[in-house]
Amino acid sequence: MKTDPETFIRANTSLLVPPHVPEIQLYLASEVHELWLKTEEELEAIGLPPPFWAFAWAGGQGLARYVLDHPETVRCKRVLDFASGSGLVGIAASKAGAAKVLAADIDPWSQTAVWLNAAVNSVSLDFTGADLIGQNVDADVVLAGDVFYDKSFAEALIPWFETLVAGGKDVLVGDPGRAYLPKDRLEFCAVYEVLVTRALEDSEVKKTTVWRFRP
Repeated sequence: MKTDPETFIRANTSLLVPPHVPEIQLYLASEVHELWLKTEEELEAIGLPPPFWAFAWAGGQGLARYVLDHPETVRCKRVLDFASGSGLVGIAASKAGAAKVLAADIDPWSQTAVWLNAAVNSVSLDFTGADLIGQNVDADVVLAGDVFYDKSFAEALIPWFETLVAGGKDVLVGDPGRAYLPKDRLEFCAVYEVLVTRALEDSEVKKTTVWRFRP
């Protein structure tokens, strides 16, 4: 890394409350931060991958809301927050009473973001930067917010999630209508109208659904 992640995150984000999950604070970028305006080339120059961890995406907000509203989903269970980003969903799971939460993200900057966000919310999350796709995981519940935005990624995730479900794990996803969501493999849990920013999405409100993978 060309810069210190903690120093950079503190300097380029603010503690904000995601609109649909007011119980949680996160270090997020907004229009007032230079990070919001940086191009991919500028990010690369400072050694920063696309900062997905700096935004509260609609799928994550919906899934976090569901977990907080239905704590029995995770209470006293081992939880994997897959593609964790900011750690929003994992933090929600911890607040809802999960026995243990592992946040997983291959972006090394996510680890620092998750650590900072967990600390400010007075919860403790473990973290792994390993690529878990295709592996068995030590969890009872797998939570995945906003992961079906890319065709090749979705094609890797779907059989893995199906295998996890066949092994007795509960797999829940939050999705605001991404192109590669496998609806034929899912059952409906809840739907939310989530406020988002037009700079990230195509509207100011995204209809976000929480789904469970069918066995």
